[in-house]
Amino acid sequence: MKFLQAFPFFFLVSFCFGQSKNYKISTIGFYNVENLFDTVDSDDTNDTEFTPNGIRNWTSEKYNEKLSNLASVINTLGIKDNKDGVAILGIAEVENRKVVEDLVKQQQIQNKHYKVIHEDSPDRRGIDVALIYQESLFEPTSYSYHPLIFYRDGQRVFTRDILLVDGILDGEKIHIMVNHWPSRSGGEKISQPGRNAGAQLCKDLADSIKVNEPNAKIFIMGDLNDDPVSPSLKNVLRARPQVEKTPKNGFFNPMWAYYKKGIGSNAYRDAWSLFDQIVVSQSLLDKNDKGFFYYKAVIHNPIELVQPSGQYKGYPWRTFSGDTYISGFSDHFPVYLCLLKETN
Repeated sequence: MKFLQAFPFFFLVSFCFGQSKNYKISTIGFYNVENLFDTVDSDDTNDTEFTPNGIRNWTSEKYNEKLSNLASVINTLGIKDNKDGVAILGIAEVENRKVVEDLVKQQQIQNKHYKVIHEDSPDRRGIDVALIYQESLFEPTSYSYHPLIFYRDGQRVFTRDILLVDGILDGEKIHIMVNHWPSRSGGEKISQPGRNAGAQLCKDLADSIKVNEPNAKIFIMGDLNDDPVSPSLKNVLRARPQVEKTPKNGFFNPMWAYYKKGIGSNAYRDAWSLFDQIVVSQSLLDKNDKGFFYYKAVIHNPIELVQPSGQYKGYPWRTFSGDTYISGFSDHFPVYLCLLKETN
């Protein structure tokens, strides 16, 4: 099968004074692409502002420039660690399947032949999560969308579903959950139950997977609208900050180390947050595993993605400043993980 032949990038690593070995590397990422809407006024989404006659004057020219900008980022994502770039990329804030298909058709990433997994969510803003993957590197075997159901003041809050994708990465079965948990609208404390519900749903899905696959390799990625130290991740998902303190069947959060250093993936009112995270199951931490194991996490924040001037100088270079188009990329930096696998 072709996906078993697609990892040409090898390098030499020595762990903890051990004998040097050859490894192949794979990269898996996540990117909140910030309001990727087409220009059509849809009846089933709240998207009037993203139309030519809307408040943002969202034209085909701006839409196509946004697609090109995002594709340029995806093309370089993970390229320093693996010339193939990210094999799998979860994405958030896309309006529909068409915008994702338009994205993967961009010239900068055409040669990667990304395929799309997407379904509409009941989110009140009309934005969804999706997953794109290089078909030569990853073979999905199944996927499902899981509604995130919670209530505020007795009323259900309609938000993004959680996407679960099962598949084969270089002969190994893995499981990926793509998330975009509820925002902090109304305040962090009053909105926290929604994100706790997202963490609990991920934990429940992971527990279900482990019933038949105790050593399942699971990735929980997304814009979680919480930091690594927030209750959803620390108390509900119980994602740990250190490999050695991660219990069997638990989760490790490699983004915690960045957060402690004050490094974030998005900024608001001159304060950095690290909402974009990839959490891994403990089964990915054994460096003696014959399959893939976790090697490192990266926040992809080259100077080209940093806003050079204006109100948001130093922030991720966004598409709009208020309602003024400033031709950026996204108000979030993408993140990715590197996985290693021993090879002869």
